[in-house]
Amino acid sequence: MAYHTIDNHYNIYNYYLTSYAPKSSTPYDTHKKSELRSVCNSIVKMNKEAPIYILDATKESCAFAVGMKENARELRNTIASLGNLNENEMLNKKAAFSSNENIASAAYIGTPADSVNAPSVEIEVHSLATPQVNMGNFLPDHEAVELSPATYSFDISIDDLNYEFQFNIKAEDTNRDVQDRLSRLINNANIGISTQVLTNDENESALRLESNATGLKNHKSHIYNVSDDRTSKTAGTVAYFGLDYVAVSPSNASFCLNGEERVSPSNTLNVGRMYNVTLNGVSSEDGETASIGLKTDVESLTENINTLVKGYNSFLRAASEYSDSHPKSNRIVQEMGSISRYYARGLTSAGLNLNLDGTLEIDNDAIQKTATGEDAKSAFSSIMDFTHSLVRKSDQISLDPMNYVNNIVVAYKNPGKNFATPYITSAYSGMMFNSYC
Repeated sequence: MAYHTIDNHYNIYNYYLTSYAPKSSTPYDTHKKSELRSVCNSIVKMNKEAPIYILDATKESCAFAVGMKENARELRNTIASLGNLNENEMLNKKAAFSSNENIASAAYIGTPADSVNAPSVEIEVHSLATPQVNMGNFLPDHEAVELSPATYSFDISIDDLNYEFQFNIKAEDTNRDVQDRLSRLINNANIGISTQVLTNDENESALRLESNATGLKNHKSHIYNVSDDRTSKTAGTVAYFGLDYVAVSPSNASFCLNGEERVSPSNTLNVGRMYNVTLNGVSSEDGETASIGLKTDVESLTENINTLVKGYNSFLRAASEYSDSHPKSNRIVQEMGSISRYYARGLTSAGLNLNLDGTLEIDNDAIQKTATGEDAKSAFSSIMDFTHSLVRKSDQISLDPMNYVNNIVVAYKNPGKNFATPYITSAYSGMMFNSYC
């Protein structure tokens, strides 16, 4: 049996992302060669005059630097998703609507040019895609586990990959002790399976496993399989805890799209490269449907501005969470506050109000009234300029998050007579690997 070994570098970086920052993958994380070259040139230029400092490489500083870099990236991607980052398309993304959110919700994923010919669709849902659920044996909580002390292991195969889990059982361990240990072991592995320990009224507990994925692909009968038939250590835990019992088999979603019957292993669908549709519930027996289409320009603009404000406020709150452990994080909040205060008058006239803590509050009625006015383009110019400034600031934070860490400056370089030092930024990436070297 071949076992899949995950690259250590992948594990390290994802550990920081999942622990300290939002992790997402969007089309805006891919770049052209020219864009990557521009980033490289910016790094060289930025570090040419940067002072020499002693790096604060504590675990807390690592968490802060990674967290702020990823939060800045998240803010930039949020803005990019609202049309594009160029002046003509920014905040011009079309928004989709669903006539029945209980059946299906939708988001528009096409380009502004495609929206002219974007059709409306009708969806009737017969059944939702479901995950695989394995339900273990209910065993007395506080009784000693009926397995001999030893090192045990079992295998989970998922997506054509095999993962082996090893653990120890001691003489004093109870059933609940081992179940909790196995639950943590599987959850921390992040392989696409979530586990929890359930209890009943008779003080018995059992381990429940559920796949994050739904449905069946490639004519398979299951999403994952648990076994210790050919494991490397002592076998016996799968049968004892009942980890291989499939209580709920996975199934595909069944729905009718514009009168055509279809199935899908997922409840999230790409419809004509125009809509990203999420199935939320089953239609009633009388053929209840959900109509998917595009909102009006005013409704789309209002939704885009709401998304912008939500992303901005989320970034500010994330930065404020580090204020106690990293006082220099207040500098990020102050810099973002300076940007919003500079445009405050124009933002207020358009329908965005600045709160005392630096966050923004949106008045949807004022936004829609402004959007339907005769001078709408001029009225929204402050929001556009504010958005451009947020993109520039998020790029700056992403390029050099260490600028906001509590570093000690040792010496300043001689202005105008320095060589480029692009490798200074390796301090940011290198500090994540310290404990692995």
